[in-house]
Amino acid sequence: MVRIALGLEYDGSHFCGWQSQPSACGVQDALEQALAAIAGEPVRVHAAGRTDTGVHALSQVIHFDTAALRPENAWVRGTNALLPQSVSVLWARQVDDEFHARFSALERRYRYLLLNHPVRPGLFSGKTGWFHQPLDIELMRKGAAHLLGEHDFSAFRASSCQAKSPLKQLRQLEIAHQGDTLIFDLAANGFLHHMVRNIVGCLVYVGKKKYPPEWIAELLASTDRTRAAPTFSPDGLYFADVVYDPKWKLPVTCRIPSF
Repeated sequence: MVRIALGLEYDGSHFCGWQSQPSACGVQDALEQALAAIAGEPVRVHAAGRTDTGVHALSQVIHFDTAALRPENAWVRGTNALLPQSVSVLWARQVDDEFHARFSALERRYRYLLLNHPVRPGLFSGKTGWFHQPLDIELMRKGAAHLLGEHDFSAFRASSCQAKSPLKQLRQLEIAHQGDTLIFDLAANGFLHHMVRNIVGCLVYVGKKKYPPEWIAELLASTDRTRAAPTFSPDGLYFADVVYDPKWKLPVTCRIPSF
């Protein structure tokens, strides 16, 4: 048996999320079916992180074990020939049996794109979130600063979250803009279910001046999800990258989108 790691990107618009489902609507279902055809045997993959319905990935990392011996190029080009056009394997590497796509990850990164314009997106529908009222980016940055560091993020956690602990270390939360698009970049040792979308939703409340930046700190301390803003749209959310120890010698091929 050999262990193979793959990097892939996908458009989550037409999938019910990453995870395999009985109806075979997950990205995992499409990938496992394609890999099985190349391997000539059933394949079960393990991902660095799950994504919800409508969420995209720029650099998802997975691994699987197989008895099939194939050149790395076959795992890339051969698998891509059998995948939907919205999913693409970017690279393949044989790795040590100790490597695990999820448990070996040191950091995960997300990007959220938010169109702040009176008119909804057309060309980029499904690829960017949208908010029609003017947003004050400086107020949002002040609010975001309260979230950096290690905290109990229960106030930003979905009720369905299965994480063992709400304690996460948020190492980066930067907000930039290009024209009418706000760009949120977040990095942490791990994320709770809906954590990024809930953070964006709360920062939008600050940006539209419903609450002051200090409200974010109060919300964080409360650990009360019911006090926070509704979960924001998945449309602009991208699983951007996964950081591993260099000893695994994995390629870096993340293609970050911006408008």
